[in-house]
Amino acid sequence: MPHSVSLISTIAVGLGLSLILGFIATRLRLPALVGYLVTGMICGPFTPGFVADAEIASQLAEIGIMLLMFGVGLHFSFKDLLAVRRVAVPGALVQMAVATLLGMGLAWSWGWAPGPSLMLGLALSVASTVVLLRALESLGLMQSFAGQAAVGWLVVEDISMVLVLVMLPPLAGALGGHLDAGLAGQSLWMSLGKTLLQVGLFVLVMMVLGRRLFPWLLLQVHRTGSRELFTLCVVAGALSIAYASAALFGVSFALGAFFAGMVMRESEFSHRAAEESLPLRDAFAVLFFMSVGMLFDPQVLLTRPLQVLAVVMVIMLGKTLAAAVLMLGFRYRLGLALTLAASLAQIGEFSFILVGLGRSLGLLPAEGQSLVVAGALFSIALNPFLFHGVEPLRRWLCLHCAWARRLDDESRRSD
Repeated sequence: MPHSVSLISTIAVGLGLSLILGFIATRLRLPALVGYLVTGMICGPFTPGFVADAEIASQLAEIGIMLLMFGVGLHFSFKDLLAVRRVAVPGALVQMAVATLLGMGLAWSWGWAPGPSLMLGLALSVASTVVLLRALESLGLMQSFAGQAAVGWLVVEDISMVLVLVMLPPLAGALGGHLDAGLAGQSLWMSLGKTLLQVGLFVLVMMVLGRRLFPWLLLQVHRTGSRELFTLCVVAGALSIAYASAALFGVSFALGAFFAGMVMRESEFSHRAAEESLPLRDAFAVLFFMSVGMLFDPQVLLTRPLQVLAVVMVIMLGKTLAAAVLMLGFRYRLGLALTLAASLAQIGEFSFILVGLGRSLGLLPAEGQSLVVAGALFSIALNPFLFHGVEPLRRWLCLHCAWARRLDDESRRSD
């Protein structure tokens, strides 16, 4: 096939196959995201048949990351976070620390160096916002305290991961990787200082200028009455800010897109902006998850089955138990603790972004990439069954365990 149509073939085959496999996954009561990941595996270099252009898929994935992070920023609310801060902030930070240590312990037991071990632990510590929101919506829990606490928990995780993405490039050399070209030849403290200065300047510009300019721009475009121009304004704003943040301030596309969403949230038309951009965000999110699936080598299931199982256990058992124990320690109801724990028993988009960054910085081996994608695939596929098992498990525990009944009946807060 001529190189000139490789973009068309990548998009056409990727979206078409994702539709088929996403539909099959949904009929099997699995998240459609599982189908998108499998599409990537089929189109990747590790399986026979059609192989998508890896370079083009990578760039499409970058756009997907930008739009995903734009959506996260567009829905980010300090007000909502403050409402559940006593659960979300300490819970998310402690749970992430526990999951990171568990992942690092696994990697150390395999003989990995500290840097790659840290990358694996971080990748296993953060749950998928996309998977969580869709699960809560399907179960009708979005407006419940459990749903709000879960979303707040994920917001804290997302903010933490944004900080990690900012800090990893200057720390890469100290962790055994290689520095970004723009930071090469500088000391660790100089690299950190330069990065923090660039990020600080970017945040200042966005908070002072961006939060006034872009809501005003949305208002002017809205007054034209053109839906097409409004959609174009939203998408162009998201991608332009992301690109400018990288070109002018040296920060990542992901961080730039996140702040683009945050400043657009200041507009009275933020809900419309979210609705108008949703179809494009969904389409490129599919291509992003497809590109992640292309990184997965199915051979890892045959050559390293115990390592895959260990990764899945950290995600689905280690993180779940840590979250449940934390919630019960805060004396929340048993049902709320189990719901929150189930919502975190998966990994997703931030894990994939970290994997990509880790690979580019020389901090994660190819096998680590496949292990993370395998862990995501299995945890996302099994997560809905955990959600549906929360209430039966709560009733069974209350029926057979006096301690569980006491936790459920005598807690200080209700869900």
